[in-house]
Amino acid sequence: MSDDDGQSDRKKYEFRKVIEDLKEFEGSGTQLVTIYIPEDKQISDVVAHVTQEHSEASNIKSKQTRTNVQDALTSIKDRLRYYDVYPPENGIVIFSGAIDSGGGQTEMVTKVLDSPPEPIQSFRYHCDSNFLTGPLEDMMADKGLYGLIVLDRREANVGWLKGKRIEPVKSASSLVPGKQRKGGQSAQRFARLRLEAIDNFYQEVAEMANDLFVAERENIDGVLVGGPSPTKDEFLDGDYLHHEIQQKVLGKFDVGYTDESGLYDLVDNAEEALADAEVMKDKKQMEEFFKQLHEGDKATYGFEPTRRNLVMGSVDRLLISEDLRKDVVVYECGDKEEHEFIDQRKNTPEHTCENGADAEVLEREDAIEFLINIAEQRGTETKFISTDFEKGEQLLSAFGGVAGLLRYSTGI
Repeated sequence: MSDDDGQSDRKKYEFRKVIEDLKEFEGSGTQLVTIYIPEDKQISDVVAHVTQEHSEASNIKSKQTRTNVQDALTSIKDRLRYYDVYPPENGIVIFSGAIDSGGGQTEMVTKVLDSPPEPIQSFRYHCDSNFLTGPLEDMMADKGLYGLIVLDRREANVGWLKGKRIEPVKSASSLVPGKQRKGGQSAQRFARLRLEAIDNFYQEVAEMANDLFVAERENIDGVLVGGPSPTKDEFLDGDYLHHEIQQKVLGKFDVGYTDESGLYDLVDNAEEALADAEVMKDKKQMEEFFKQLHEGDKATYGFEPTRRNLVMGSVDRLLISEDLRKDVVVYECGDKEEHEFIDQRKNTPEHTCENGADAEVLEREDAIEFLINIAEQRGTETKFISTDFEKGEQLLSAFGGVAGLLRYSTGI
């Protein structure tokens, strides 16, 4: 994994944390403001829009809601002053509003997320009792890159599935004649010409797909092929596709339409195969971990053993459950530090040092951030593991959500 990939994974994790927090917030009325700003939208235009919304908010009947909305919009304008003519790459998302903090009290919250993982497609202003996080959650889904092909003997469409976005790219229509009727050419000659036309069309579809997919073959997670029987079977069995693309075919699926809408049907019908493919890389990581755990000596698990191995620089890959929600409390114990791995919802516990002395709390930090910081300093690759399969769930439930594949055996 490149340094850019590592930074991307870390940024996605940081975004996920913010999204989880935002989803917990509620306003007492329609007073939580969300603004999605694409990178090609001038900041001055956004400021003008926010100013207009601030003016129109004066018509809100409830004094409390009116005040809260206007305060949120003022806070957003203040944040926009930090940007020049345009937003940074991929745009900005700003969340601001008075959230319920209990006991009838409210607290003003403003969060700015710039340069999200994918470009923001359009400007969007949203005011409701909850923040609008759906578009960001779609970006976080990260379902990889898949090639899509739908075809019958009349037409074909080729495109991409990028994350949750389906992108039709190329299409073709065939010259395959219909079935022979009475009075035409001899049945034998007609059948031969028809087979030649079908073969030519399959070659055209394959060329179209190869042109699109081969250049991205290192990044493609799989290829899906759809259409009626026997068309899709003939196409795949005939080895028309480039051999590297053929090897990436995850399956063939019955699809009633072969125009652009057929690409959407294909993704719907291949849901199970896509779900399996999404976690395939995670499965391979966990299979290697379990193999080392049972047959080798280059595996570690649990927070403290993994932390110690990380500090030694012996961890090649750090495996962290995507659903891990733990903190690390660092205590000062004389001339050394001791750590506790605790649930994020729990208060910081008192700690007695190994020598029996009372410990002083130095810091409390998100466990994933804590471990990744050490990993980056030691040149260790970090892998986030899904819980959507058995061994991934075991990483969380049986191994504390933290494990590692070692460069060499340490005995820890």
